[in-house]
Amino acid sequence: MHNEFMCSDSNTAQYAHYVFNTLDQDRSGLLSFEEFVTGLSILSRGTLEEKLRWTFTLYDINGDGYITKEEMTEIVTAIYDLMGKIVEPIVDEEVVRDKVERLFQKMDLNRDGVLTMDEFLDCCLRDEEISRSMGVFDSNF
Repeated sequence: MHNEFMCSDSNTAQYAHYVFNTLDQDRSGLLSFEEFVTGLSILSRGTLEEKLRWTFTLYDINGDGYITKEEMTEIVTAIYDLMGKIVEPIVDEEVVRDKVERLFQKMDLNRDGVLTMDEFLDCCLRDEEISRSMGVFDSNF
């Protein structure tokens, strides 16, 4: 399954690209059945920590083990493009930037400008709203 095959709608294309890259664990540009099933299994039946680790990988676009403000901005923008038309018709760059700043204030414990997996997990596991929102992936496949 090639990346371009997943979505043709431009509003979903960028988010789908990031999800594809997260599922494509060996970064081959192809999604094996095993990679697909592994990702689906984590999202549908994984523990909260496993789901959060998967989400960290989604936000860590370049795979260097850190989430930068730029990476988070790209993902948040893609999510707004995907969902925002329904929830909030006009979302400008300033709204996204403010959201990213608030998230970094909350998560970047050592104030070094990047989020590590530990910082991300620590914050998300302590935040009831985030923990609850991860429940949307729960299902009975």
